Amino acid sequence: MKKEQSQIPGSRSLPILLDYQYDPAFIDLPVVILVHGFKGYKDWGAFSLISEYFAERGFFFLKFSFSHGGTTPEHPREFADLEAFGNNNFSIELNDLDRVIAYVERLAKTIPLDLKRISLIGHSRGGADVLLKALEDDRISRVVTWASVLNVSNYLNEKLLQMIEREGKVEIYNARTKQHMPVYKQFLDDLEANREKYDLEKRLPAMRQPLLVCHGTADESVEVKCASKIAKQVARSDLYLLEDAGHTFGASEPWLEEQMPGDLLRVVDRTLEFLRL
Repeated sequence: MKKEQSQIPGSRSLPILLDYQYDPAFIDLPVVILVHGFKGYKDWGAFSLISEYFAERGFFFLKFSFSHGGTTPEHPREFADLEAFGNNNFSIELNDLDRVIAYVERLAKTIPLDLKRISLIGHSRGGADVLLKALEDDRISRVVTWASVLNVSNYLNEKLLQMIEREGKVEIYNARTKQHMPVYKQFLDDLEANREKYDLEKRLPAMRQPLLVCHGTADESVEVKCASKIAKQVARSDLYLLEDAGHTFGASEPWLEEQMPGDLLRVVDRTLEFLRL
């Protein structure tokens, strides 16, 4: 098994931290890129176990942290740069994702990758990222969402949105880290400037790639009806609802077990089945 860590230039000169894993015994490796969600990063929870699981089964698996996700090269598992976090938006994330895909294309010069089989997996807010990216990028062959939002401002309720408009920012409490994490008004400005582009409900019927939508019926963060709405909008879609599963399918940060939680393993196995078609 081969595993490498690296960083590449991201948006506004901040780095994108990434790692990838694959088994050199395989050739023509399908590519899978994992996109984390809000308050996430590439090593959150059981993501490393997921990477290893895919690599053992013949995939090239890459995960990365958004340049403005709040982590830094010195602190890759901590929100050490809250100013960057507060200045993150969907334009930045889509630009970062494009840079990661371009990096994979460069890696194909030395690693036997099948660039005709580049798949994206997005969790939570990352689900919106991968859907938006697939709508504009023919390099993407398949898409998987795990507990995805549909409305790109889904995790900000009306009270928070009004507060940003009034005060120029809002602070969202992170119960795990005990941090008050800012979101600045520029996030809303980006939504307004790209209103049509980010309107997934209107744009998803144009999606050409096969799509797998995975969601837990007991998701405490994103309503399960979002999954049904996403799947109904896309012609080539498959909906997988996991009974009584939560937003992270049983994983938490830190995840200290040597195996994935059962719900997450079921989602990963269903994803593998879908990507092998």
